[in-house]
Amino acid sequence: MRLLIAGGGGFRVPLIFRALVSGRFSGLVTELVLYDVDPARLDAVTAVLESMPGGHGARLPVRATTNLSEALSGSTMVFAAIRPGGTAGRVADEAVAQDLGLLGQETTGAGGISYALRTIPHMLHLARLMREHCPDASLINFTNPAGMVTEALVPVLGRRVIGICDSAGGLVQRAAAAARVQLQEGRLDGVGYYGLNHLGWLYRLESGGRDVLPALLADAGALQSFEEGRLFPQPFLAELGMLPNEYLYYYYQRDEARRAMQAMAQTRGESIHRQQQELYPRLASAGPDAYRLWEEARRSREEGYLAEARHAGERRAEEDLAGGGYERVALAAMRALAGGGDTQLVLNTRNTLAPAGQPEAHAPASATAAAAATQPAIPGLPADAVVEVPCTVTATGAVPLPQQAPDGPQLGLLQRVKEVERLVVLAATTGNRDAALEAFARHPLVESPDLAAKLLTGYEQVFPALGKMWEGGRR
Repeated sequence: MRLLIAGGGGFRVPLIFRALVSGRFSGLVTELVLYDVDPARLDAVTAVLESMPGGHGARLPVRATTNLSEALSGSTMVFAAIRPGGTAGRVADEAVAQDLGLLGQETTGAGGISYALRTIPHMLHLARLMREHCPDASLINFTNPAGMVTEALVPVLGRRVIGICDSAGGLVQRAAAAARVQLQEGRLDGVGYYGLNHLGWLYRLESGGRDVLPALLADAGALQSFEEGRLFPQPFLAELGMLPNEYLYYYYQRDEARRAMQAMAQTRGESIHRQQQELYPRLASAGPDAYRLWEEARRSREEGYLAEARHAGERRAEEDLAGGGYERVALAAMRALAGGGDTQLVLNTRNTLAPAGQPEAHAPASATAAAAATQPAIPGLPADAVVEVPCTVTATGAVPLPQQAPDGPQLGLLQRVKEVERLVVLAATTGNRDAALEAFARHPLVESPDLAAKLLTGYEQVFPALGKMWEGGRR
C-alpha cells in the first residue's frame, strides 16, 4: 500500500513513520510519500526519518515532493495533517481572540473558527484532486478542526473520508486504566461516548456487563491518576456522571482558562512557533543527531500541552508524554480500511447507523438501507452531521455504534456548537461572509455580535486571503 501524507513536513510525521517500521503496523505500508508546500520542512523531516535508530532505507522507501498531483497519483491511502499559514497562523488565530479578552485556543472558540475558515478551502482542493488522481483512495483526516474539516469533505468524498483525533480515544484508554479495566483490543462495544470533535463525554464504561464509570467518578484518588480526572473537581464529575473530553475544560472553566492564558508569558501557539522556527533548520543539518533533537522537542512540546489547566510546577504524567495515541488511531483506521480486519475506534463521521453514502448522487439501494441511513447514532443531532462517536471500521468505511440520547445540557451545547460548525462550513465553501459573522456570534465562547464583528475584521486583517474569500460570495 502506498501512503501519502499531505503535510509531510509536519512535526508529528516521525510518529507515523516510527509506528510503520516497528510493532504491529510493520508491513502495512510498502511506500511512503511525503507532500508539503515547504521543501525545507520536508528536508528536516526526512533527516529525522533517516536518523531514526536502525536506519529506514531497507524497511520503508520514502519519497518527498512538493507536487501534489504527482504525490496523489497511485496512492492507496491519504493521510492529511496540514496547517495553512504554518505555526505563525496559529499564533494569529489565538492572539486575535485573546486581544479581545476571549479564550485564545487553536481549535476551540474563535481561534478554531478562524483556523477552519482558512483550512477548509485547501482541504477541498486536496479532496477534488484525489477524485482525479486516486479516485479509489481513502482520506484519513487529522487536519484541525477535524470535525468541521471532515464535514466539509463528505459531499466530495462520501464514505471515503473519516476524521480522527487521539483525544477521545485517549480518554477511553486512560479511564479504563484508572478503573483497572482491560479493554479488548479493537472493541468498544461497552463504551458509551458521544460528542463532536473536542467536545464530548464518556458516559459508560462496561466491564463484564457492569458499568464501572460511577465507581471511578466517586474515587478521587483514581481520578487524580489521569489527565481528565485532574482537570475537573471530583464532586463536579460525580454530579455530572460522566467524564468530559479534556477540551471541555474551556467550557466548564472558561473564565479560569482565559485568566490562566492571559497570565502566561507566551501563548501555546507562540511557544510552538518559536520551537519550530529554531528546530527545523537544525534538523536538516543535524545528520545522525536529527532524531534525538526531534524526540527532545517532542517531549518538550507534550509537557506544555494544556499547561493553563495545571498548577505552577505541576508536570504531566510520564505516560502522557510517551506519545502513541496519534499514530495508533491513524494506522488502526488505515489498516481496517485497507482490508486488514475490522476494528472499533472513536472517529469523526456522519451521524448515521448505516454507512455514509457516496456523494449525494448515490442513493441507498433499499428502503431498509435508506431508513438506517437517516437514523442518527446520537439522537438529537442531524443524521447527516459529522459527529465524534465509537465506530466499527471495515474496508467499506466507518459505521457509528448507537449511543444513548445526551441529557439536556449536553445536547443543548452539542446542538449549538454543531450549528456554529455548519455556519463555518457554509462560509468556507460558498464565500458567505454573513455566515462567518453569525458563526462567531453564535459560538458559546463568544456570544456577542459586537465581538463577532471585531473578530472577523481582525482575522481578515491578519489573513488577507480570508478577506478575498468573500469576493463573489454572499455578504
